[in-house]
This record gives sequence, structure tokens and C-alpha cells, in this order.
Amino acid sequence: MAEMTSAHCRARDVESSMLSTPGEPDLFVSRQRPCRGREPRSLPAVLYVHGATFPSALSVSYPLDGRSWGADLAEAGLDVWAFDFAGFGRSERYPGQDGDPARVPPLGRAHESARQLERVLKHVVAVRGGGRVSLLAHSWGTMVAGLVAGRFPESVDRLVLFAPFARRDLTGLPDAAALGGWFPLTVAEQHSRFVSDVPDGHPPVLTPQFDQWASEWLATDPVSGGGSTPSVRTPSGPRADMLAAWSGDLPYEPGLIEAPTCIVRGEWDSMCTDEDARGLFAALTSSPLRQDVKISEGGHLMHLESGRRALYRAAAGFLLGA
Repeated sequence: MAEMTSAHCRARDVESSMLSTPGEPDLFVSRQRPCRGREPRSLPAVLYVHGATFPSALSVSYPLDGRSWGADLAEAGLDVWAFDFAGFGRSERYPGQDGDPARVPPLGRAHESARQLERVLKHVVAVRGGGRVSLLAHSWGTMVAGLVAGRFPESVDRLVLFAPFARRDLTGLPDAAALGGWFPLTVAEQHSRFVSDVPDGHPPVLTPQFDQWASEWLATDPVSGGGSTPSVRTPSGPRADMLAAWSGDLPYEPGLIEAPTCIVRGEWDSMCTDEDARGLFAALTSSPLRQDVKISEGGHLMHLESGRRALYRAAAGFLLGA
């Protein structure tokens, strides 16, 4: 049984394995060990679904000030799982990521990625001996989670959509199909994404551990240092899905989701505005319980910001039925 420090779960106290299926990419799967000697199969299960540019180890499993979101969820009484989509983190990379991105279509679109989430969801259910599993998804990952929740209502207990993308009806956006298979993403570009929504003159909210985080993020790509500027080869599929959603073609139908669903978002998040949240909330017509939680002074990457504890509380409370 896992060793604990004081009353808390250890952030790095995580078991991991590779999930292999013939003809499909190998996927990295992790599980936060439960606290206080609890039997994990007796706890409600939650599976984290990461976003468009960094894997589970740099999000739900990343310790900020010594404590990860996964450890916090485990402390609250959940059996916490996570995984990396193909092309990210420790999962198998797409063959197209090793070549010219212009020669392949966007890699890792939502419908393809939904098959990966389905595999992991079935694996978690099998390990636990049956039952339902909740999904906690971030950003682009909410579109994949929405697809799976709509297709397999019998397997999904509750659904948390953190900073979700919603359908917009914009015109003049780039052609999603022309993005290429992947793109190089630099630390400077990541940092810009992380701070762009913070109002001018407001004190920084991004974790002061960003430099260390960035170093570990670069290390997820074995050839990140091969160019003049270190970068991570990032699948373009999520970007293509975002462009499609904002052009009126959301990859999933929210009305098919039958699980209780919570939208949780930051006050400053330009990717999930009040209008976006209202539209998505209204579209969840089959969900028996809907919540929309807006957290003050938070952006799109709130789980790496100073206000993350409010996000932790909101997610855990909903997942536990509070």
C-alpha cells in the first residue's frame, strides 16, 4: 500500500502501464494510488481526459507546490485514472509525426481519439470489475469525452467539462484540413497561451513553476532539441476540431449525453465565454443534472494557475455528488 505524507496523498504516488491493442497505438495509462489504505474499487472512479497540447503527467498528475490535482481528487475519495492520447506524452506517436507534416492530414482528430478514450474507459471498467466511470475532461478533450459519453451512456457516471469548446458560427477561419499532420510548439508559444487571457495590469496567476514545467514538457518529445528553437511535435487534430467547432461543426452532439454534467470554467477564459457556456448548457437536453460553474480570476489553463484550488473543489464536489 502506498506510503503517505502527513494527511495527504503523495503527488507522485502513481501506478502506470501501457495499454496495447492489436492494430491500435499503445497508450500510456496511469492510476493515482488511493489514500489511507482505501480499496480503490470501493471508490467512485474518474478518468482524466487531457487537452490539445500537453499530456496527463503535465496536467492532472503534475505536482504544483508538491501536490497534484490527481492527488487532491484521490484525497477527496476518488479512484483517479488518466492516460495520454496517441502522439502525446508517453503514448505511442503517430508515424506521421516523424515526417513532413504537409504530407499527412491533421493527426488525432476527435473521432479517432474517441476510439482511444473508449479503449481506456473499457480497461478501467474491467480492472475495477464493472460499474460506471466519470470523465473529467479539459479543453479539446471535452469534445472527445462528449463523443464517448454520448455513445456509451451506460459506462459514464458523471461528466465534468473543464474549459470546454462549444459550437460557434464564425466565418473566415482557416481550413482545418489544410493544417498538416502536426506542428512544432515552443515554450514561448505555450507561455503566451497560458497568460493571454489575464487582464493587463493584473498580477500573474500562472504557476511560478512554469520553467520547470516547460522543461519536463519539452522532455516528452525525444527530438525536442533538434531544431534551433526547442519545440514539441504536436498533433494538429485538436486544432482542426477547434476550427470545425467554431465554424458550426461541433464533433459531438451534446443532446446525446445522459450523464449529469458540470461545465466549469474561468472568468477570463476566451476559449469558453459566457455565451459559449450558455449555448452548451442549453444543448445538454438529455442530462438529468446540469451545472455551470464560473470561477473568478481564472483562465483556460486554470489547473496550472494560482486559483486552481477552486477548480479542484468544484470538480471533486460534482464528481462525488455534492
